[in-house]
Amino acid sequence: MASTNCILPGFVFSVFIVLLSFPSFVSSNHEHVLSSCKFDAIYQLGDSIADTGNYVQQNPSAAFARLPYGETLEKPTGRCSDGLLMIDYIAMSAGIPYLDAYLNKDGVFDHGVNFAVAGATAMPVISRCLSKQLDWMFSYFNATCHVDKDCFNKNGRALFMVGEIGGNDYNYPFFRRKTLDEVKLMVPGVVQAIKHAAKTVIAYGATRLVVPGNFPIGCFPVYLTLFQTDDTTAYDELHCLIELNKFSIYHNNLLREAIDELKEEHPGVIVVYGDYYNAFLWLLSKADMLGFDPKSLQKACCGTGGDCNFDLSSMCGDPKVTICDNPEERISWDGIHLTQRAYKLMATWLIRDIYPKLQCEYIASYSSSV
Repeated sequence: MASTNCILPGFVFSVFIVLLSFPSFVSSNHEHVLSSCKFDAIYQLGDSIADTGNYVQQNPSAAFARLPYGETLEKPTGRCSDGLLMIDYIAMSAGIPYLDAYLNKDGVFDHGVNFAVAGATAMPVISRCLSKQLDWMFSYFNATCHVDKDCFNKNGRALFMVGEIGGNDYNYPFFRRKTLDEVKLMVPGVVQAIKHAAKTVIAYGATRLVVPGNFPIGCFPVYLTLFQTDDTTAYDELHCLIELNKFSIYHNNLLREAIDELKEEHPGVIVVYGDYYNAFLWLLSKADMLGFDPKSLQKACCGTGGDCNFDLSSMCGDPKVTICDNPEERISWDGIHLTQRAYKLMATWLIRDIYPKLQCEYIASYSSSV
């Protein structure tokens, strides 16, 4: 008993120091950090990380269109999670309603549109590619803007989220057991496709863009299952696959270079890198302090089989697949996508990272002086 009393205060002190080192997640739930940016609208391009219903509009029988997807919201919404996504929390922080999916005929688009669709690629290899979303965006602006000047003025007061996109360009070949070297050859083309999309929205009058990078895919149940090995040196201290994370870093480094090029080519436009990689690593490394189940950090909540509770042949939505009792204590929802709580905490980290880079206070003071 004496030793327990000696250990506990030290542990509590360590937790206290860790929590002081990062944003206060209790208070930040109610803060509108991005509200000072005074965005009139948010426009989202991307894949299942941000899709709020486009995929299920096209595919009503998809697993994402029914429970258990959306179970925390008590209804399926087409989001690939048990609840909300990062874009929902970004919108909340900006004081903007959740973005309706572009294909939702009952959608309200007064404050932005979500063009993201699950399964989308950056390269034009499938119909749900990034260029298709840019076509949707062009059609939307063409239909809603009376003259070009109106669009430019409106879009100059909006936030454009160009991604996350590109993950599926790599997922599809990896799932077909292509090698790292083979998939790595695709990266420059994927990054150029993302850069082209950013240039396109700038041509539509966008002045503030966030271009997110890729996640550390070597930490996700899907990849931990597909590339499982007995070689302990293949894993880092967080039990993530080192080479796969190096691949993500390679993509992100090329994307950062492309963003730097965009800044040089468009000096009047603010282009910010969205650091999804480090946001997720922070979440995983501090997961026990943040209330996640330490025994299930890399296990899917909705899934079955193996060390990570994941099987590509029997995924979430299959009647045989079970769901964990407490999604709020899990990071991974279905082995590929995250839980609402994980997305919420990642969004908090991300918002505080991008906010000063968006230069909102400078823009607000400049706008009020002219």
